[in-house]
Order: sequence, then C-alpha cells, then structure tokens
Amino acid sequence: MKRDEDLQKDVQDAIKYEPLLNAAEIGVTVKDGIVTLMGTVDSYVKKSEAEDAAKNVAGVKAVVENIQIKFGHTDKIDDNEIATEVLNAFKWNWEVPNDSIKVKVEDGWVTLQGELQWNYQKDAARKCVIRLIGVKGVIDNMKIKSEVQDNIEKRDIEKALVRNWSIDNHDINVKVSGSRVTLDGTVRSLYQKDEAGRIARNAPGVLTVDNELIIDYKD
Repeated sequence: MKRDEDLQKDVQDAIKYEPLLNAAEIGVTVKDGIVTLMGTVDSYVKKSEAEDAAKNVAGVKAVVENIQIKFGHTDKIDDNEIATEVLNAFKWNWEVPNDSIKVKVEDGWVTLQGELQWNYQKDAARKCVIRLIGVKGVIDNMKIKSEVQDNIEKRDIEKALVRNWSIDNHDINVKVSGSRVTLDGTVRSLYQKDEAGRIARNAPGVLTVDNELIIDYKD
C-alpha cells in the first residue's frame, strides 16, 4: 500500500499535469487512501477534470470533492443563455437524441430529464453540459428505456472488459439478471472500477449496473 504522503504527491502531480488545471487552485489531503479535493475553480469542467485526475491515480480508494466554483465577472451568464447553449450543444452532437431530453436551468444548475435508449447517450449529454461556461453542476434525471429485447449476453460484457487495455478483468465477475448487470470482484484503482461500470452500462439492453467492485491496490 502507498503511504498517504506518497499518494498525496501522486494526486498533486496528476492535477498539475492536466492542462486545464492550475494546481495552485486545488488542495489535496489524503487519509487511509481517501482523497479530499478542496479549493476554488472558475468552471464546472475544471471541477470535473480534477476529480477524474484524482480517480485515475493508482492507490486512490475514494474521492471526496469539496471544490467550489466561482465565476469571474465576464463569465456570469443568466439561466436562459445557459439553456440555449445546452440545446445548441445537443443539436451538434450526434450521440445525443436532443428531442428526447428536457432541459431546466436554475441558478446555473442544469437538470436533464427524459427517456433514452442507451447509457452512452446519457454520458454524451452530460459531457456536452459540463464544458459550457456558467454551468455550476448537472442533475441527471434521465432514464433508460431500451427498445432492445434481446437477452443480455454475459459473455459479450466479459469480452468487452477483456478488450479494454486498462482493466485487469481476471478478477471481475459479471452477473446478469434481466436488464440488470452486477459486477463484483477486485480491481486495482478507482479508475478501473468506473471504467468497468461504463463498459457494462453500454451493453445492449442494460438498464442498470450494480458496481460492487472492490479496490485492492497492490504495489
């Protein structure tokens, strides 16, 4: 196991390496492998990038994100403008079925509602929103209602995990019950846990993923 001091330095270096982030804006503390991020940034995408950078560091068991967003005077945008920008972003992204998503903006917080067929469409919609200026956060109330009636093939999900270079799939067990997939076993990082969950969510017919993977970091 890494010492907390070493893990703290690794997370600080990971944040420093991201071109969008100014390491001076973000403080990092670590206790028993749990990373807490603090500080102030000027956009939601920076907040998200900092969290992702920390998750990708080997040895991190969990991330507590206490980063605040404080926009500059030139970045203050009213809710109507944000809503317009969200709709325009959806319109230009082929992965987002914009006619199926309702958008509500209140004090910079964007709420997305609607029924989609695929989890990757939910992910794409969220990615569109987090990069827009003036957005403070995203509330995802979108539901998956797949028209795929085929049985979910456990083997297909297992093969998809094998194809991903970043995941050691030997310790991941896949269980399928109706439209629900459960992942259990062990992985070596929080990033691998999230990535395995994403792969399972993208399988045809999957509506719900119970990600019960345990992080077991080994030097």
